[in-house]
Amino acid sequence: MTNPLYETLLGRHAESQAPFLYPEGGEPISYAAFLAMASRMSNAITSLGLMPGDRVAAQIDKSPEALALYAACVQGGFVFLPLNTAYTPAELGYFLSDSGAKLVVATDATEAKVAPLVSGTGAVVETLNADVTGSLAALAARQAHQAPVAERGPDDLAALLYTSGTTGRSKGAMLSQNNLLSNALTLARAWRFTQADVLLHALPIFHTHGLFVATNVILAAGGAMILFGKFDVDALVREMPKASTLMGVPTFYTRLLDHPGFGSGLTRGMRLFISGSAPLLAETHIRFEERTGHRILERYGMTETNMNTSNPYEGERRAGTVGLPLPGVELKITDPATGANVPRGGVGVIEVRGPNVFLGYWQMPEKTREELREDGFFITGDLARMDEDGYVTIIGRGKDLIISGGFNVYPKEVESLLDEQPGVAESAVIGVPHPDLGEVAVGILARAKGQEPDLDQIAAAMDEALARFKRPRKLIIVDELPRNTMGKVQKNILRQRYGGVLTA
Repeated sequence: MTNPLYETLLGRHAESQAPFLYPEGGEPISYAAFLAMASRMSNAITSLGLMPGDRVAAQIDKSPEALALYAACVQGGFVFLPLNTAYTPAELGYFLSDSGAKLVVATDATEAKVAPLVSGTGAVVETLNADVTGSLAALAARQAHQAPVAERGPDDLAALLYTSGTTGRSKGAMLSQNNLLSNALTLARAWRFTQADVLLHALPIFHTHGLFVATNVILAAGGAMILFGKFDVDALVREMPKASTLMGVPTFYTRLLDHPGFGSGLTRGMRLFISGSAPLLAETHIRFEERTGHRILERYGMTETNMNTSNPYEGERRAGTVGLPLPGVELKITDPATGANVPRGGVGVIEVRGPNVFLGYWQMPEKTREELREDGFFITGDLARMDEDGYVTIIGRGKDLIISGGFNVYPKEVESLLDEQPGVAESAVIGVPHPDLGEVAVGILARAKGQEPDLDQIAAAMDEALARFKRPRKLIIVDELPRNTMGKVQKNILRQRYGGVLTA
């Protein structure tokens, strides 16, 4: 096979008139039409002088054309580098310089800010807008609707995704053809996707979840997607009767539960709700099942590995866990200091090995050696425990671990208690400096709508349930917790904001 990722996920659909995309407010786009769009885009990129292996960076709004740009890179053998639309020019400058991108695709609105970032590098800047305008759209419109398929092998680089960089320089995770293809096929089988499925796609496509999980799984199954430009709960409710599946982050589900029109009648035709990218509260699980009869399926993955675990499609979906290792993925819990396996039920760091695990970090061989063992196991940095049945529960990130007076405090344990308290919608526990103990826990509580947490009552609950060294020294009430675009609580921001709260 000349290009496994293209031939398996894309090329086999080239003659199909079956619908692939239902753009919000637009006409359906068939597989054949989408593949022709991608071919024109691939020809356009080639006409700009790019060769297979060159990086194509894109900071553009979500649209069918934006997805076609990804498909064009797969077809032409270009390395796709999607970038968060919220990144500032200062952040973009690092990504573009570090990656050595030969083509940068911006929007008309951002071109003036992006162009100076690559001045003198030889990189080309083109524009692509969600309304099918822009210089790249115009160039593609003049191209043939068929294009050569570049020769690429399973281990050739297909995508470059940068990690968040909350603890230093962002790292470019190198994802191969086989990394993406193997995971897409595994997930399509595990979650029982078929040609009959219609996915509600309201996720961003600059991230693993929306691009490589949602889109690639649908391509693998031959199903269709209702494509939303952004998350809009009213639009999601309006279109749900036409769909069978939804992939989302916890925010999707809490907003749906708050919507007056959401209930079992609306979800009658749905077969699967999937959540990831951030932990789902047990309360959300319970409320969702009570309202709809559906039990949300949680899974766990990351930029460097795609998906690693999933609760079963058939079988017990355990709230608070991310399920079992996926077929073909080896997962173990190890002591972060020694690398030795931790007994079942003990807390340690997750290590994974399988065809889904990335090639390493772009131009960072030392960092790659630190986190990717010679035997192929990747040290994820996520703390977790595995129960006797093999279900994995994420405790938190290693960098979020609080060491207070020599004792380990796992924020997730404290947060679970705080989340149960009246008036608390959700919580985040962070470590702040302490002159005697090194650091201690501080709890940030987001108030539930129309309620006010009782701090004295919460303190009493902690006194009863938690050892003294685990108890937050201070509780702070806020309206909401800061989140990134994928719904993850940004503890780095909380540490910056409240790091001096005990010494102020």
